[in-house]
Amino acid sequence: MSSTTRRRELGRGERVVPGIWRLRLPLPWPGVPHCNAYAVAAGDGVVLLDCGLHEPGSLAQLERAMAQVGLALADVRLLVCTHAHADHYGQAASIVDAAGCELWMHPADAHMRASIEDPKARLARRFEVARQSGVPVEPLRAWSASARSRGSGIARLVEPDRELVAGVTVDTDLGRWTVVETPGHAPSHVCLHQPDRRLLVCGDHLLGRVSLYFDYGWTPDPVGEFLSSMDRVESLDARLCLAGHGRTFTDVSAHIHANRALVAERLERVRAAVAEHGPITAYDIVPLLHGQELTQLTAGWWLPETLCYLRHLSVTGVVTRSEDGDTERWALA
Repeated sequence: MSSTTRRRELGRGERVVPGIWRLRLPLPWPGVPHCNAYAVAAGDGVVLLDCGLHEPGSLAQLERAMAQVGLALADVRLLVCTHAHADHYGQAASIVDAAGCELWMHPADAHMRASIEDPKARLARRFEVARQSGVPVEPLRAWSASARSRGSGIARLVEPDRELVAGVTVDTDLGRWTVVETPGHAPSHVCLHQPDRRLLVCGDHLLGRVSLYFDYGWTPDPVGEFLSSMDRVESLDARLCLAGHGRTFTDVSAHIHANRALVAERLERVRAAVAEHGPITAYDIVPLLHGQELTQLTAGWWLPETLCYLRHLSVTGVVTRSEDGDTERWALA
């Protein structure tokens, strides 16, 4: 079924364990049909962990999911966002307005602010990176026109009331949750750990189906940061992960190992592509990495991912970057 005819999901709520409810919220993206928010009992209300994408009707979908488990927006006493991507932060302003609650989020949110404060400049920068990476002019024009037609997915910029950094805790009826900084997927990414119950709210750091995405251009080495964050999470010995997409899962160690293995495999594929074909552009590496050419649907995902692998290989001394005119190329160091 095509992305234009695929039937959209509806907001759904279900209990995970006593005192925690999963709120499954629809997304418009092909291959990513929903995201998860979680409500955790806290006194006479709940702490809401993440809040979904902002688009027409999205707040009603959140209210629908909450109503299915006997909750309402008025019950939200605190909103905590695991990271500043639109599908986790997009409805923050609407919820703060409706519930009168505080918002807590990590301060490394420039990757989100750029798309809100100066969207034209942010989009221009993205397409300049794509052009430098070897994307031909014609598909780049088509992708640019498509991107301009889409909104940010964020209701409006709302400032956090507290910075969600290491050492901060969130109190709930299930005990105190500790913030664990886990950059990589996004500079602003954190997980929340409840040690007594061995629970981990893991956002997009760990997912039930291993799926890699890295924000490019905001930190020196997103892939290296992601791997370090995996080490940090592994040391927590969590037994149940509440993920940002898909179902909750218990085989946490296996998921950590699977993420490491996939990163290692893709780094090796990129290294091999550079070794065989270098100097080579990131655009030309993508089909060698994924087995498919870039499309309008995959460009915003696979190109930044490939660039992040190249950045990691550059930081670790494996490849080197050069410029051919205004095009960036990569060769073995």
